[in-house]
Amino acid sequence: MTMDIELIFKIAAVGIIVSILNQVLVRSGRDELATMTSLAALVVVLMIVVQRIAELFDLIQNLFHF
Repeated sequence: MTMDIELIFKIAAVGIIVSILNQVLVRSGRDELATMTSLAALVVVLMIVVQRIAELFDLIQNLFHF
C-alpha cells in the first residue's frame, strides 16, 4: 500500500517541478525548451509507470507459475 502512495507522490513531484520550470522557461522566452522539458518529464513518468506494470506482470506470472 505504501508503494502505491510513493508512486503517486513521485509522479506529483515530477509534475510540480516541471510545471514550475515550464512557467519560468515560458516567461523567459524559451518556449521550445519548455516544450522539450515537458516531453522529457512525460517520458520519465511513463518509464516509472511501465516499470511498475512490468512488476505487476512478473507478479501475475509468478502467481500462476507460467
